[in-house]
Amino acid sequence: MLQRSQTADKIIVDRRKPHRHSDVARAVRRTRERLSQQAGNPIFDRELLKLHAHAIVGGAPAIPLMVLLVTAAGLFAGMSGEILIWAFCTVTFYAVLAVTARRIDQAETSAIETATASRNLLVGHFFSGLGWAYLAWLGCTECRVDQFPVIKAVVLLIAIAATALIASSLRYALVVTFALPVAAYLAFGANLSNPVEAIMAGLLFLALPFFSYIASHLNRTATMLLSFRSEKDALIAELETAKSMSDEARRRAEEANLAKSRFLASMSHELRTPLNAILGFSEVMAKEVLGPLENESYRQYARDINDSGQHLLDLINEILDLSRIEAGRYALNEEPLRLAHVVEDCCRMMELKAHNKSLRIVQQYEEHLPRLYADERALRQIALNLLSNAVKFTPSNGEIRVRVGWTIGGGQYVSVKDNGPGIPPEEIPVVLSAFGQGSIAIKSAEQGTGLGLPIVQGMMHMHGGEFELISKLREGTEALAVFPASRVMEELPAMPTAEPKRAARR
Repeated sequence: MLQRSQTADKIIVDRRKPHRHSDVARAVRRTRERLSQQAGNPIFDRELLKLHAHAIVGGAPAIPLMVLLVTAAGLFAGMSGEILIWAFCTVTFYAVLAVTARRIDQAETSAIETATASRNLLVGHFFSGLGWAYLAWLGCTECRVDQFPVIKAVVLLIAIAATALIASSLRYALVVTFALPVAAYLAFGANLSNPVEAIMAGLLFLALPFFSYIASHLNRTATMLLSFRSEKDALIAELETAKSMSDEARRRAEEANLAKSRFLASMSHELRTPLNAILGFSEVMAKEVLGPLENESYRQYARDINDSGQHLLDLINEILDLSRIEAGRYALNEEPLRLAHVVEDCCRMMELKAHNKSLRIVQQYEEHLPRLYADERALRQIALNLLSNAVKFTPSNGEIRVRVGWTIGGGQYVSVKDNGPGIPPEEIPVVLSAFGQGSIAIKSAEQGTGLGLPIVQGMMHMHGGEFELISKLREGTEALAVFPASRVMEELPAMPTAEPKRAARR
């Protein structure tokens, strides 16, 4: 089964996270339900009053302009000076309403008293409706227009429609404004015995509830938009809070990483100094350089001390290498080299350990491979770590197959395959993590730090390559290090050399 570690810092993280996706989906669904249920929330009364006041101020020239046009048409039709009185009163009432709305529009939202502001605006709408009631009451016996009541009904319908659009943010504003004008038209402005005037009266009577419904629908839409905006602002605030928390966590993580680097640097120096003495003196004692040791146990103790010190030194070096890789401070000394030659030297170094376990190392190298532009020390460490793991977990009389060759994409690869017990699929991410060891390694009590494969993976990542483990239980494991084609150096043809010119004969 093919598995691949997806983390550069060797921390096991499942990037798919289906549980996280489901949590996000549930949160989004709850947010949408909450948004849909907040329509008509009374907490937006101040915002609705501000919208209404802004609409009145913005549409202030429209109604007076219509009044002036109706007045001009009335004078042209032969009406008396009453039409001028009506125009003056209507424009005055609308001016008072516009001044009231302007004060509310310029006030701070938090400073608006909803009850007082609503009452003042409704009173202003009522007085503006008195002007339209005056128009509905007016008659014109001397006019040269036969259907004057019909014209008045059309003017009232236009005024109702315009007010429904402008004043939709304030509840009952349309009814307060035009209830009296419609009643005045039905009582005094139309002759209900005339079919045309009766039809216009009926249309005018039905227009008020119809446009009231339209205004209430617009009011609900405005409330919903305000709720959406409020929810958006809340989400933005939460995101900003989360971002600040993330920045703080990142800053602390960077400080912790810096402290870890300083600690490792200090501890490496403090540990290596006594380790040099331990390794040196224990080797002198084990080899009896200064004289024989009478007790065989003392010689064995000295060898054990030397082996333990060497293991501790290797552990310190691996931890420092992994720390430098994670911090991005591992400097590559890149140069052209033969990958097969490096791997062959590493196999030669591991032959003694393999021979002690009766293991056979089979090497297969593809011929005529071009040079690879890489760090030789890193390549040796990669090969040695893979070979060391294969020797460690392959049973006696087993076989280790080492291959070097081309990849399909034009790169080069190193493959180390053993016929050991294999790795369970669920444990592959564990063995690819720092200090991680599989159950087989724990049961067999194999000595190791669990840093070999993470270091290999980090070094391959620095070279732009990939590292994979292909393993099956009771069949073996194959470790595959793949270098990209961009690191393969093409063979250049030899430069042509000019033949030396012979000296001319004299």
